[in-house]
Amino acid sequence: MRKKTTIITAALIALLTLGSCGQPVATTTAAATTEAPAATTTTSATTEATTTTPALEPERAEDGSMYVDLSNGLPECFEISNGWTNGDPFNVTWYTNNVQFNDGKMQLIIDNDATPKKGIPYSGGEFRSKDFYSYGRYEVSMKAIRNDGVVSSFFTYTGPSDNNPWDEIDVEVLGKDTTQVQFNYYLDSKGGHEYMHDLGFDASEDFHTYAFEWHKNSIIWFVDGVEVYKVEKEDASKIPSTAGKIMMNAWCGKGVDGWLKAFDDTNVPLTAEYEWVRYTPFDE
Repeated sequence: MRKKTTIITAALIALLTLGSCGQPVATTTAAATTEAPAATTTTSATTEATTTTPALEPERAEDGSMYVDLSNGLPECFEISNGWTNGDPFNVTWYTNNVQFNDGKMQLIIDNDATPKKGIPYSGGEFRSKDFYSYGRYEVSMKAIRNDGVVSSFFTYTGPSDNNPWDEIDVEVLGKDTTQVQFNYYLDSKGGHEYMHDLGFDASEDFHTYAFEWHKNSIIWFVDGVEVYKVEKEDASKIPSTAGKIMMNAWCGKGVDGWLKAFDDTNVPLTAEYEWVRYTPFDE
């Protein structure tokens, strides 16, 4: 991993304010470039990510918690996937330009790819933490994309690219029906735990809070602070246990029309928006 930052002088210490990763942060700006392996909602790969940082920030609060206010731009503790593709069922290449910070929001964008790689015609946006996080409460404020063939997501992931088993916990809004949200998890690469929850609203029309609590023996999902689904196992080995990165992405699929419907590219670019992300650790 390479990182370029400017040095904060002692005179700037007096200018500290609350940073978007839960720690004080200097009000000056510093550019940063990072290369690291990346991961996705359904596949693992050795990848490259690039970041540009508007402020020099510590990584996480002393108690292990993390809060990111995305109206402040890209925080130091997150990075953007750039220049690679997962292959099926993802029909996008991830690019830095597909993650934008505008109007106080982070935007993950699906668009046509002007320079297609490996025959993949579209581009997508992916945003992920640099650190790994374990048992705790994960929350996001998100407005999803309504469009056949796309996914707007919030999840934890680790896998072979991190020299770990593939463990994952998902919140996914499928653009074919944004009145529902899909919950899922992977345990050592085994999925098939999908559950569809009727929201009672259209997730593409406004921001809502989606959360899950990850415990040793259970995973509990919430919408706007209300518990809506729970998986509980007496045997803790039946629940993911490997710490993962916090991730968000927006992508269109191929070969999964039965799941997502065929992608309709009539209205690209398509944009999912995010306001903030929070993690609160559990002592387990």
